[in-house]
Amino acid sequence: MFDWQNIDTVLLDMDGTLLDLHFDTFFWLEHLPLRYAEIHKMDEGEAREWLHDKIIQQQGTLNWYCLDYWTRELNVPITDLKVEIEEKIAFRPHVQDFLKILKEENIRTVIVTNAHRGSLSLKIKKTGLDKLVDDVICSHDFGLPKENPEFWEQLQQVEPFDKQRTLLVDDSLSVLKSARDYGIHYLLSIYQPDSQQPKREIEDFSAIEHFNEITPKQNG
Repeated sequence: MFDWQNIDTVLLDMDGTLLDLHFDTFFWLEHLPLRYAEIHKMDEGEAREWLHDKIIQQQGTLNWYCLDYWTRELNVPITDLKVEIEEKIAFRPHVQDFLKILKEENIRTVIVTNAHRGSLSLKIKKTGLDKLVDDVICSHDFGLPKENPEFWEQLQQVEPFDKQRTLLVDDSLSVLKSARDYGIHYLLSIYQPDSQQPKREIEDFSAIEHFNEITPKQNG
């Protein structure tokens, strides 16, 4: 798919790329409506419909990912509710082996996530993911989501990378389009970010099912 000799840096999304998106899907579509209805003493079906409309309005913005925003807007302790189902946090297949080999090959690995610090901390505590990469960068620290082309300019200031020698792996097609507009050369998506959902059809970008499809061959 590409020559690893030409890649110095790998930028990696977290949710749906390194970690199974099922945790997040289940939280927002199942657990939150149930708990919201219990907390606010309303019908679960009505809560589900109202929450869906409320959340969709923020799609593509930093608010979409911001736990502080949703805690204020919904008047429920979002981070605490996520902890209630933390057992669902899980790696996607072959991720640890992939990251281990990249480290052995001296290829810099940086997680670049839209996840809020509260969610990021929970997932790092559960998985130790931060120990498997060189750095973790949260878009909330820039005040911009990865969908915004200016995000990549901000990233370049704190994590200088050669656009022609960088690979971005992200399950979000809108993020990949933003990165492509910025000029990142190698772009890769994920066919099945959520293990419980059907495989997607992806036409605009190369995509993989699992990281063992692209793991660099080690010397010897």
